[in-house]
Amino acid sequence: MATKPVIIDTDPGIDDAIAIFLALAAPELDIAGLTTVYGNCTVEVATRNALTLLDVAGRSDIPVARGAAAPIATDYLGAIPHIHGADGLGDGGELPSPSGTPQDVSAAEFLCRHASGTTILALGPLTNLALALRLRPDLDTLVREVVVMGGNALVPGNATPTAEANIMNDPEAADVVFGARWPVTMVGLDVTEKVVMSGKRIDAVTAPDTPPARLLRSAIPLYRRFLERVSDIDGIYLHDPTAAAYLIEPGLFRTERWPLRVETQGFSRGKTWPNLGGTDDEAPAAWQGRPLVNVCVDVDAAGVVDLVSGRLAP
Repeated sequence: MATKPVIIDTDPGIDDAIAIFLALAAPELDIAGLTTVYGNCTVEVATRNALTLLDVAGRSDIPVARGAAAPIATDYLGAIPHIHGADGLGDGGELPSPSGTPQDVSAAEFLCRHASGTTILALGPLTNLALALRLRPDLDTLVREVVVMGGNALVPGNATPTAEANIMNDPEAADVVFGARWPVTMVGLDVTEKVVMSGKRIDAVTAPDTPPARLLRSAIPLYRRFLERVSDIDGIYLHDPTAAAYLIEPGLFRTERWPLRVETQGFSRGKTWPNLGGTDDEAPAAWQGRPLVNVCVDVDAAGVVDLVSGRLAP
């Protein structure tokens, strides 16, 4: 089976951890590196967690590069410990110290050196990708594709009424990434909030006596309690794992192709706005000349949950 080389840009994060374990368990994917970014937690915590997750999965051979600590144009909005814990992984117990250390280059430099011919799976704010384009403006002609967990085309936001959290953290960077020449797929709230792993399925995934299952068993409860309280669901949204699932089984998704802009001002800051119709020369000026983005608009939610569950607890 031909494998797809992938670099995961991530801010782990509980659902990031599930997505990373899913990607590592997928024979379709060859994980060539992890780059870290602020978001769910600080970049220092995200980097430690990335190294720890690779240890837990028995893949400490995979390099980790520490990335941006703040957005390209504004201050970091701050960690969200009430969702992901002060340690980023649910505060379910003391995490083991990682065996490895990050690379001696930044995430942006790592992407410039190693992303040619690869897929970038972006699970956090898009700052590292925008910084990499500053360092190497032709990078968007070399990368195979970018799959972004983030945005909301036709549905409300989750960080604000208009904006999804990853895009809200760095709208300026997101507008750069969605406007670059590489093929981009947006796996946003239009589909990820349809993919709910029930409490029963969570219990099955975390039941095995394996290091990844034990870590998820301690990490998921905080995230689950938060979502039960604010979203009235029995279980968790599989935001980041859904983006990883797109790489493994894209046939589970329905997509449309639209040019996107990201709002950087006012109360709609962070909103991803598609131009839904007309030709390029009929589009409003701000959308003219923008590339088409592959936007996920529907999903076989049960199929994604089955895929995640089956790969993590075969």
